[in-house]
Amino acid sequence: WGRRPWLLQARDPFQQPHRMRTLAFPLLSVLSTSLMGQAPTWSDDVACIVYSHCAGCHHDGGPGHFSLTGYADAYWWRNEIRAATQARYMPPWPADPEYRSLAHERLLTQQEIDLIAAWVDGGAPQGNPQNAPQAPVFTEEAVIPDPDITAVMEDFAIPASTADLYRCFVLPIENPSDSWITGLEVVPGNRAMVHHVLVFQDNTGQAQQLDAQDPAPGYTSFGGIGVPSAKLIGMWVPGSEPFFTPPGMGIRLHAGADIVIQVHYPATSDVQVDSTRVSIRLGTSPAMRELSIDAILHHGNMTDGPLVIPANQVRTFHQEYTVPISATITAIGPHGHLICRSLKSWAVKPGGQVVPLIDIPQWDFRWQDLYAFRNPIHLPAGTVIHSEGTYDNTTANPANPSDPPQLVTAGEATTDEMMLFFFAWTPGVPSDEAIVVDDDPHAPHHLDCMVDGLTGLPDDRHWPQLGVGPNPAAGRVRVDLPFEHGLLRLLDGSGRELLRKRITGERMELDVTALARGAYLLEATDGRSAARRIKLLLE
Repeated sequence: WGRRPWLLQARDPFQQPHRMRTLAFPLLSVLSTSLMGQAPTWSDDVACIVYSHCAGCHHDGGPGHFSLTGYADAYWWRNEIRAATQARYMPPWPADPEYRSLAHERLLTQQEIDLIAAWVDGGAPQGNPQNAPQAPVFTEEAVIPDPDITAVMEDFAIPASTADLYRCFVLPIENPSDSWITGLEVVPGNRAMVHHVLVFQDNTGQAQQLDAQDPAPGYTSFGGIGVPSAKLIGMWVPGSEPFFTPPGMGIRLHAGADIVIQVHYPATSDVQVDSTRVSIRLGTSPAMRELSIDAILHHGNMTDGPLVIPANQVRTFHQEYTVPISATITAIGPHGHLICRSLKSWAVKPGGQVVPLIDIPQWDFRWQDLYAFRNPIHLPAGTVIHSEGTYDNTTANPANPSDPPQLVTAGEATTDEMMLFFFAWTPGVPSDEAIVVDDDPHAPHHLDCMVDGLTGLPDDRHWPQLGVGPNPAAGRVRVDLPFEHGLLRLLDGSGRELLRKRITGERMELDVTALARGAYLLEATDGRSAARRIKLLLE
């Protein structure tokens, strides 16, 4: 890593990312409303969309600055909601889904966007409150309830300032021998102030030296963590889920390494306190494939570089990298700054097959991410990875930091530029592509808006092949499955995945003692037929 991370800029009411599943609203509902000539209502039509796509960030204590967990909230912000969704600015998802559909896409269907607009244009009526889904409840509970390693930063008083702060904290851990990270969760101590977190490991001790030079907890570093050899091992943005590696893969955690987090705090008018922690689950398998996150495409393999953009010019650059071994990639993270206008990457396998990887046609420095593929992608030795980036150093670029425009070259500062593509990768085989990371096609078989926030699920007879007992439950749950091979997931009311298990028989048992009371959704799929779903109540 040792370079600029995927940075997210300061917050405003509609500039907060979240990673909840996109839950398609059924077209039938839109058509029936239109045919009857009635304006959509909050209770019957819009609440489930807002609760599924917006409330994960926009709730009390959340990073969205204002709440959208009730009709009064949504009515107050109705025009802003319509404008943001019409422009597809919200939910934030800069990657073009037509170029490649990626895992955990934050997208609204056109029918959902039109429905919101029709609701606002019709006066934003509430409708019958009794028909409204139950508002989702958000807790601070960790998804990894019993981690193998917990690293907690010292309480830090975020100073009042008009500028954003990038602060690094060294979190010493006990790790006497090399181990494998298979799950990583960041739990912000102050969710209203933590804009994003990048997690590194440093086995040189340099981060500790930088920390010792600053009398306050941690030290300030705008780019990486100030240690060129530090390795990125995880990240968090508002609404994101814990990171779990694909089966048989793990990120090597070196013996004696320090966990170092870089926390982005936005400007604040008053002093606030944060104590963010990192929870890590270690793999137990004696044989693991190492998953690394590296800038495979960088300034050194540009074919028409160097990265220099003179004032008042628009320039396009390209990169190429030939894969030397059989490799599997699981995620990609493009990175640029303010002059950048678009970034795109694709691979060409031996024989000429073109594999689209990612296209961000309207680059936005505020919305950078590590994008996971729905299934890992195998790249045989000899595959050539390509990229293309366009940079606009004219006054026509509203993000240009200089007026008048100035010469821009490669560098770490925001006013400099970068063209990097990070890849999560491991030595691989073709069968890796059968691994399922996210099989949601965002298609009509989706349960509409988590079926009204999990309060209006149809009777279990609608899915007679999936059973659960006892229900309600308070400990272990027996699940009777419709097939012997597939994937079983447990989701909360906002669509966040809490548990994922491979189906290896017709019956499974789940331990749910660590989960809070409430309504959940069990989903079973075999990858061929429509998913089976059933509501699970926990007492």
